Amino acid sequence: MKQLAIIAAAIGLAASPALADDADFGAVEQPDVNAALAELGKRLFFDERLSGDRSLSCASCHVPELGFATDEALSTAYTGSEGFRNAPTLINSAQRARWFHDGRLGTNLNDVTREMLTETYMMNMDMRIMQERLKQDPVYVEMFAAAGKGEPSNGGVRNAIPEYLKTLTSRGSDFDEDDMSDAAERGFALFAGKANCAACHTGDRFTDDQLHVTGVPENSEIWSDPMRHHTYVAFAKFQGIQNYMNLREDVGGHIVAKTADQSMRRSFVTPTLRELTYTAPYMHNGVIATLADVVDFYDQGGGDLPNKSDILKPLGLSDAEKADLVAFLEALSGDPLTSEDHVWTDEIDADPEAFANWRDIQN
Repeated sequence: MKQLAIIAAAIGLAASPALADDADFGAVEQPDVNAALAELGKRLFFDERLSGDRSLSCASCHVPELGFATDEALSTAYTGSEGFRNAPTLINSAQRARWFHDGRLGTNLNDVTREMLTETYMMNMDMRIMQERLKQDPVYVEMFAAAGKGEPSNGGVRNAIPEYLKTLTSRGSDFDEDDMSDAAERGFALFAGKANCAACHTGDRFTDDQLHVTGVPENSEIWSDPMRHHTYVAFAKFQGIQNYMNLREDVGGHIVAKTADQSMRRSFVTPTLRELTYTAPYMHNGVIATLADVVDFYDQGGGDLPNKSDILKPLGLSDAEKADLVAFLEALSGDPLTSEDHVWTDEIDADPEAFANWRDIQN
């Protein structure tokens, strides 16, 4: 594979089976998908009735044209609140080993879906109400049955949306098609060699799914905007973060351990590098605007925190090398997932007329 030869040249080795095992940067494989269940999940993903006041769908923050992410530094949130983190891409997310920027949930997408729907500052959905809403929609009655889930139910929703996420798989990038420019190929060599990006950005999705402290600056808007601050306070209180009323920092992965150990304070999960051209701004709080700025940040050795990862060191990249590295990062973005295969295009009535005798109707 051409990419392995580039890596080998970067680190001064000949391509070998051992190197291939350590540097397996292939295309992302499409998981097996239950088509009927995924189709149900697609409609649910774009349905505003899954939020308490019918104001938000999953797609409100994970926009197909933006790589199923957002172009806002800090995402929107449920009515009466505002978000305190950047909404990440959901492309290739079904293969994640950790969820959320702080890594607080593992691979059970049933749990992830439930949290996103029910948290007060997310979609604030009482799932008992959601279930009754869906039961009154003849389209859902048919789709749940076709997917083998019986009548519309909470459990069916928590199975269907994760199945839909499996369909959001990167495809068609210059990297995957082995069609990178000379600049991108030089950038890949830097990525695996001098720039040492591959220390954390590994595998098909270019992430190790681990928590690292890189010293990303705080987004001051979280503390200056009362709507965002009270959202973070509510989150921090629920997570058991100490002294949360006086905090002016996002402690990140520190909440996973909940111990006096401060080594993981302000750590965040390594983001995927797939689809970067669609998903600006960058970092967990959207404080870095462009890929060139991201490269500058890491060229300087990251931010300034006493517990910053030892992996990060000043790189001494030239302007030309930085440009090549950006060219490689851009080569990791593929075809936009905006067709009917991935987007529900039929109109969804978010406020249908209720059945007068809905308590007595059996589907």
